[in-house]
Amino acid sequence: MNTRLLYVNILCLFFSGFSSTVPAEAVPGGIAIIDIREDARPQARYQGKQVMVTGRPGRWQAVVGLSLKTKAGLHRLQINSVSTDFTVTDKQYESQYITIKDRRKVNPNSLDMERIARDKQHIDEAKNTWTDREKDSMELILPVQGRISSPFGLRRFFNRQPRKPHSGLDIAAGEGTAIRAAAAGRVIKRGDYFFNGNTVFIDHGQGMITMYCHMNSIEVEEGQNLAKGEIIGSVGQTGRVTGAHLHWGVILNQTMVDPTLFIAGPANRKQQRE
Repeated sequence: MNTRLLYVNILCLFFSGFSSTVPAEAVPGGIAIIDIREDARPQARYQGKQVMVTGRPGRWQAVVGLSLKTKAGLHRLQINSVSTDFTVTDKQYESQYITIKDRRKVNPNSLDMERIARDKQHIDEAKNTWTDREKDSMELILPVQGRISSPFGLRRFFNRQPRKPHSGLDIAAGEGTAIRAAAAGRVIKRGDYFFNGNTVFIDHGQGMITMYCHMNSIEVEEGQNLAKGEIIGSVGQTGRVTGAHLHWGVILNQTMVDPTLFIAGPANRKQQRE
């Protein structure tokens, strides 16, 4: 493959490989879009993980999820047997200080840690799911109507102790409020976890997975196919919470990315970021 046929979409604000536009932000927690001029569908990998490739012959695009730990600078994407570099720019996120009354949710005991280890294995299995389901759009609907109580990327402190950055979007809503599937897909995991509470994972294909946490009730089963907007359960306050809300996560190539990048419609994206 001729490396001159690879182009990194650095200056483009939106990518058009789908029927609708989604912002491309090559920053920690964002997505990088790499144009690939190949006749046959290529296979792309970033840091050893398979990456979504969509489009049509001669106009493919690799859609790369970038973790919050990603460092600014040049990064390498492997496309078939050839590699190409793309640039990630830095982004600073605000800090958030939260007081948790249940101290075990901040400093778990030994039995809690054993459960957390089991939870992580279960969650990683969901995040590592890959299906070749073709995608015609990456736009998602907001799964619940409510106030954005915590945006993506916050540097978090629980009871003044530093913890991992916030890897999803928190939407505050009354307990029992319906939660809907953000896009059509298949339920791949459901469970009750120490930190996340009642949780559902939905596979949308090509390494794109959505996660719904702290639910009160779960009304879907593993293996169930869902339509976009179908009710999957209700808002609750299970797991580590300070009140009723949905923690909504979006995963690309096993990486948590900013859900607001995928909310359908520019007006809706603007509203959710305000």
